Amino acid sequence: MGEDGRLRAVVELAQAMAAAHSPRESWRAAAVGARRALGGNFAALSVWERELGRLRVLVNVGERAPDEDEFPDGEAYPVHQFPEITEFLHERWAGGGEPNAWVETAEGPAEGRAGYCHQRVAALRRRGRGCCVVAPIVLHGRAWGELYVARPADDPVFDRADADFATVLASVVAAGLAQTERLEEARRLAFTDALTGLANRRAVDVRLDEAVERHRREGVVVSLVVCDLNGLKRVNDTQGHAVGDRLLERFGSVLSLCGAMLPGALAARLGGDEFCLLAVGPAADEVVRIADELCRRAAELELGDGVACGVASTADPIGPVRTGRRLFRLADAAQYRAKAVRAEKPVVAGREGPDDPVVRLADEPSPEVARERRRFRGRR
Repeated sequence: MGEDGRLRAVVELAQAMAAAHSPRESWRAAAVGARRALGGNFAALSVWERELGRLRVLVNVGERAPDEDEFPDGEAYPVHQFPEITEFLHERWAGGGEPNAWVETAEGPAEGRAGYCHQRVAALRRRGRGCCVVAPIVLHGRAWGELYVARPADDPVFDRADADFATVLASVVAAGLAQTERLEEARRLAFTDALTGLANRRAVDVRLDEAVERHRREGVVVSLVVCDLNGLKRVNDTQGHAVGDRLLERFGSVLSLCGAMLPGALAARLGGDEFCLLAVGPAADEVVRIADELCRRAAELELGDGVACGVASTADPIGPVRTGRRLFRLADAAQYRAKAVRAEKPVVAGREGPDDPVVRLADEPSPEVARERRRFRGRR
């Protein structure tokens, strides 16, 4: 590949990583782009997990061996099997050198390069590959992992120019990974409540819409628990907002703990003193049991006056649920009823017979009730 071709490959790699919408897409774009740019038939991206002392493979692309999954769950290797990670890479770079790529072949080290590793050579032979180029990836000033590209046994061996080009590609990959990290952090902040660390209303809306679509398509049970924390306004008025925030944080911890009892449940703060749990899959009775446990634990908090809790589940007789908005209205109406009657246990939509007051309230709220709910919610 000439200079123009390599420049084009670098640009295409950077663009592909910039267009990625998730870490997995970014990893795959990096490996695919590097494989094409270097003319390999296989490429992998791995991360050095220092705390676990291992090199973990994130993605494999190209002509994979039977034991190589595209996104492996458990493909990892102790770093002592790859001494160049801790010795060749770290020591040489720390001593003022550059994190340059190196070449290895199934016959042994190419051109006497210092990166020779017996395990890599054995892996090349075992998988029918003739050579590989290994490029260290440096992120935030530290060795992050490596980019690995291989060729089959009957292809030309990578040369010094290929190794130098791999070093350039690794720097482009590092820049793409840094951008992905920034985007993931931005997404995390966009869907997280800053005070409690729980999910926020935006996250609930997205997850709820997805869950209801699954319910319509597959019949999966979707349940929503909506809670209103009692006594927050009194705490704020008498003890200050710092204490009120502490109450919100403590209840958020209780909600998170109870949510963990429902596999895959999303615990969220909707805003102000309103919280919710979204469960996809568990039976409605199990969700109600956890909501009851939530009420009990909230009542034991040293601050506040417990919680009003409403539950709506597609497994109960609440009529067809075609949108997340309807399920939310039902759970919210159940919570409003729990608040109005000062219930110590959760109120569940659809469990009071064919003329269930919660379902009626959700589907046909009178103007007077709507005004009362707005007035009631205004008392913070």
